[in-house]
Amino acid sequence: MIRWEPPGPYQVAFTTRVGGVSDGPYASLNLGRMLGDDPERVDENRSRACAAIGADPDRLAMNFQRHTALVHRAAAGSRGERVGDGIWTDERDLPLLALTADCLPIALVRANGDGPTLGVLHAGWRGLLGGIVEAGVAALGGGPVAAAIGPSIGPCCYEVGEDVAEPFRARFGREVAHSGRLDLRAAAEHALRDAGCSSVERIDLCTSCRADLFFSYRRDGKPRGGQGVIGYLA
Repeated sequence: MIRWEPPGPYQVAFTTRVGGVSDGPYASLNLGRMLGDDPERVDENRSRACAAIGADPDRLAMNFQRHTALVHRAAAGSRGERVGDGIWTDERDLPLLALTADCLPIALVRANGDGPTLGVLHAGWRGLLGGIVEAGVAALGGGPVAAAIGPSIGPCCYEVGEDVAEPFRARFGREVAHSGRLDLRAAAEHALRDAGCSSVERIDLCTSCRADLFFSYRRDGKPRGGQGVIGYLA
């Protein structure tokens, strides 16, 4: 796991594929139950991810992700009942998980320590253009917000057509898409700062390049596992 340590009562980590019980294309810390892996192994992997940050796995909350800009308030133990790609809470001891496998895992926290609030996002190119970042920041209720962008597919590997590249250049600047490649992280950083984030940290590891650490849809197709961002208010 790769920990993010913002000021405040936050426990946040970006998971890797290392340290779980799954095997084959899901080896080993696959957190996705809808990908074909043994559900019991996925549940054990999620329990291990929760244990690594000191969270209660029975209270873990997740969305049913569909590349939307929908952000929901978390309900303890709710997993996939609502379609959305962002989830947030101001409740203590309620862990949140957003899954990725090339898309951006993003963590958001209220940065001033006054009424701590946490959100996690799954952001691909559709979500970024659709406003998932802006919706996530707004869900935290105003005030300074700090953000961290976790490992994702990098511009080294993310080839896109002009139908994707052009709207990104129009919205986030020409530097985010050129030579047939898209820099999702740079676009997300633009969106986060424009939405009012007081600080943005990035973990610039490419999920497609690092098969030893991450699952990648672009690299592996299906079947394959998924990692993500997990966190809670301690």
